[in-house]
Amino acid sequence: MSHRAPGLSIVAWMCLGWLASLQAAEPFSLTITADPSPATGLSLRWNDAGPGWTYSVQTRPSLNDGVWLTRSDQRPWPVVQPEWSGLTSDPAQFYRVLTVPAADRGRLLDFDLAFPVTLPEIKILLGFAEIPVTPLYEVEVYRLVYETVDPWGGRTQASAAVVLPVGVGRPLPLMSYQHGTLVLTNEGPSALNEQILPGVGFASIGYAVVLPDLLGFGDSPGLHPYHHARSEATAGVDALRAARLWCAGNSRELNGQLFLVGYSQGGHATMALQRELELYHGDEFTVTASAPMAGAYDLSGVTATNLLSGRPMPNPYYLIYLLAAYQEVYGLTNSLGELLSPPYDTVLPPLMNGATPSGSINDAMPADARLLLRPAVLDALEGHPQHPIRVALQDNDLYRWTPTAPTRLYHCRGDQDVIYANSEIAYSSFHSRGAVQVQLIDPEPTADHTGCVLPSFVLAKDWFETLRQ
Repeated sequence: MSHRAPGLSIVAWMCLGWLASLQAAEPFSLTITADPSPATGLSLRWNDAGPGWTYSVQTRPSLNDGVWLTRSDQRPWPVVQPEWSGLTSDPAQFYRVLTVPAADRGRLLDFDLAFPVTLPEIKILLGFAEIPVTPLYEVEVYRLVYETVDPWGGRTQASAAVVLPVGVGRPLPLMSYQHGTLVLTNEGPSALNEQILPGVGFASIGYAVVLPDLLGFGDSPGLHPYHHARSEATAGVDALRAARLWCAGNSRELNGQLFLVGYSQGGHATMALQRELELYHGDEFTVTASAPMAGAYDLSGVTATNLLSGRPMPNPYYLIYLLAAYQEVYGLTNSLGELLSPPYDTVLPPLMNGATPSGSINDAMPADARLLLRPAVLDALEGHPQHPIRVALQDNDLYRWTPTAPTRLYHCRGDQDVIYANSEIAYSSFHSRGAVQVQLIDPEPTADHTGCVLPSFVLAKDWFETLRQ
C-alpha cells in the first residue's frame, strides 16, 4: 500500500531561515517565499497556479524524516489564494505547499429517490431494531452523490443517504448522522441497509437527516481513511451542503437548525464535523446541538495506551485498520507490511481491501495487539513521542479546541472498545478552555460498547426534542 495523493504536485518546500524551490513535473513550477514575524507568526506566499487549483500547506520537523501534517490558518482548507499565515513556535519546521485540483465542494452530482417508507413499515423497522421512537410521518429515502475533497485537499466525490419526512407542513431542522466503524465498501448508509435506520427514526419525527458514507464507501474511491478527522469533517460539511441545495431546489424548506449525532467512529466523526463547522463555516451553518457518543477523541493518549496494553481487545482489527489508513494518508513508512511482524506482514495487508468483513480481520489478528508490530516499531512507538504513528494519531485527536454549541458527550464507563477516559479527557479539556456548555453523560455505567448505543441515542433524541423548533 503506497502513500500517494492523487492528482497533486509538491510545488515547493522551505525551512525557516533558508529557502529552496522545486520544479514540479506537472503542471508548473513555483517558488515560495516566507515572511516570519514574531508578532504575526509565519506568512507564506507563492505564485498563483491559475484556475482549477487550490493549495494545501504541510509541515514536518525534518526534510527527510517524519510525516507531513496538513496545516490550517483561519480559512477553510484547502486554500484558494496563493498565501497562508499561521503561528509557529519551532523555527526548524519544514514547510511544503501542495497544489491540488480544486473541488466545487458540495456540488450535487446525482440525487434520486430510492424508496418511500410508510408508517406501518417504519414501525416494523424500528421495532425490529428496538429503537423506541413513535413515528409520526412517512419518510422518503434518497441517495446522493456530491463533490468533496480527499485527505490531501484534492477533488473527489462521495455519497450519502438522505431521509426526509413527508407532510410535516413546516420547515425542517437538519441533522447529520455519522455512522460507526465499517470496513466493507458497500456497507455505508447510501447502500440503503440497516445503516439508514437512525435516519429513518429521526426523519419519522420531523428531521431532515443526512447520513454521509464518508470517503472510501459508496461512490467514493479508495481505502476509507479510518479515524482521519479532517476528511471525516470535510465529507460531512459537503454532504450537508449538497443536501441543503437539493432541498432548496425541491420545495423542502429547512428552518436553519442543525443537529449532529454519531456513535463510536461516528462520535469521532461528529466531533470532527462540529469542529470544522464552528471554526471554518460559521457563516454557512450554526450548530444547534451536538451529541458525539463513545468516540476515540484521545487517539494518541488513551486509545494508543489501551491498544498497546496487552489486554485482549474485543475488536483487535481497529488497530490494523488505523495503521492501514494512516499509512495511506501519512506515508508512515514504505509499506504497511514494514510495520508488521511475520506472519502478519503478509497476511493482513491483503485483507484491507474493503471486501473483507471485520470478523475475518479479527480472526487473523493476534490476541495481544503488541505482537502485530515489529519489535523495533513497537519499541520506538512506546518510547518516542515523535514516532510517525504517534504523530499521525495526535493529528487526529479532537480535544484541543473549544466548542461553542451546546454539546453532550455520551459514553458508558463499561465500554471496553472505546475507553471511557477518551470522553473524560475531552470534557476536561473543553471545560479548561471555557466551554461550560459541554456535558459528559454516562447513560448506563455497566453497559459495554454495544449496550451503550441505544440508551445514548434515546437521551440524545430527548435532548434534541427540547431544542428543535
